[in-house]
Amino acid sequence: MTETAQTALRDRITGLGPWFHNLTIGGVQTAPDHFLGDYPRLKWEGFRHVLPEDLQGRSVLDIGCNAGFFALEMKRRGAGRVLGIDSDPHYLRQAEFAVAEAGEDIELRQMSVYDIGRLKERFDLVLFMGVFYHLRHPLLALDMIHEHVADDLLLFQSLMRGAAEEGPVEADYPFEETSLFDRPDFPRLHFVEHRYSGDPTNWFVPNGPAIAAMLRSAGFAITARPEPEVFLCRRSARPEMVPPPPL
Repeated sequence: MTETAQTALRDRITGLGPWFHNLTIGGVQTAPDHFLGDYPRLKWEGFRHVLPEDLQGRSVLDIGCNAGFFALEMKRRGAGRVLGIDSDPHYLRQAEFAVAEAGEDIELRQMSVYDIGRLKERFDLVLFMGVFYHLRHPLLALDMIHEHVADDLLLFQSLMRGAAEEGPVEADYPFEETSLFDRPDFPRLHFVEHRYSGDPTNWFVPNGPAIAAMLRSAGFAITARPEPEVFLCRRSARPEMVPPPPL
């Protein structure tokens, strides 16, 4: 690449900023000074082994695709149809640029997780990474993923604070039992009324037990947990007392 072309590429990347995904495009990093380091690649290296190395012919839905890091990684593993959705047009513009520069066949749509029923199709693998805590209705989102788009695997990641591991939980408790709500290892979903880390969309911050319990409640069996914030799940039967979400 000529110096002129390199300068033009840097200007284009700067013009599309700020970036949350640090991608390397034409030798240029999009977010070299990311406060989390080389993110999300550093995160990816910790759990990439739980996904099939060969996704040949499989379909993938990336919910909250941001600039497309994970969608591109799925294509590198041979995935057939890859669809990335995001509600933020800023991130979709970045993803469109990154996908075009990589020369990959990845479809991108501006869409909220609450709109996925309109897709009218199921996917072999659903990625739901870094979205959960930005939602005002997080359990509804999990219910809708189970009901409308997940056909087999779900890869889930969320910001987490508090206890990482689950403690014992009974099937029922008497009304007089209140001490369990003070246990650090009881499922907790902390509500952020104003901001957390300067972000007004950080609505709910779960602990590890809450994530696990909510995944199971939505009908996802946890098959692997390569690191505290990441869960690989398989779609299973929903608990009988939980009705399906509306379209």
